[in-house]
Amino acid sequence: GLRENMIVADLGAGSGYYTIPVSKIVSMGKVYAIEIQKDYLSTIINKITEAHIKNVECLLGDVEKIGGTKLKDGLIDVVIASNILFQIENKDRFINEIKRILKPKGKLLLVDWSDSSPVVGTSFDKVILKNKAQEMFEKKGFIKERDIDAGEHHYGIILMKS
Repeated sequence: GLRENMIVADLGAGSGYYTIPVSKIVSMGKVYAIEIQKDYLSTIINKITEAHIKNVECLLGDVEKIGGTKLKDGLIDVVIASNILFQIENKDRFINEIKRILKPKGKLLLVDWSDSSPVVGTSFDKVILKNKAQEMFEKKGFIKERDIDAGEHHYGIILMKS
């Protein structure tokens, strides 16, 4: 559950699918939208400007590098990583960067493609299935809290940094 004073990082924020609605929930907190593609960041900046949203900061960053998000250690209450895991080359560094920026007992919402879906624009062999994804994070000291319904073609897991 998100609370109004939380600090959230949306990794691979894309066009702001999560960034914008989450910014309204954490109205007294902050959302960092991290994206490696400038075009996507411009889209988010336009959306938050039009909607007069003041608690979103857009950062050009590389989630596959330690320190690549440009966020301080232990700053973040909740990390959102949606439809990004299958695109990540260095999953080890990606998980370590999430771990670095999360507060102790911080949460990760991981949403990605399930096996029930042909992924648009990528080969199916890149899809990381739920059990494998969960195992990757558990090996790095995350604890699964619960599964969430993420629709027909995705899985969702909430994990806690231990």
